[in-house]
Amino acid sequence: MEIGEIRKLTDSELDDRLREAKQELWQARFALSTRQLKDYSQIPATRRTIARILTVQRERATAPRVAE
Repeated sequence: MEIGEIRKLTDSELDDRLREAKQELWQARFALSTRQLKDYSQIPATRRTIARILTVQRERATAPRVAE
């Protein structure tokens, strides 16, 4: 998932995607430990996705609020 796609998501969608990505990372690590994982590039790709989601959440949390 690219950063542009992540920025288009709402806060609740970001939370859901983060939860899914963490679950996917856990499953990949488990498969690696049981020698069932064939595509090793899945782990760093999932970690990057998690980092992107956390970055966007942090940007939104620290963004100055605009008075309406």
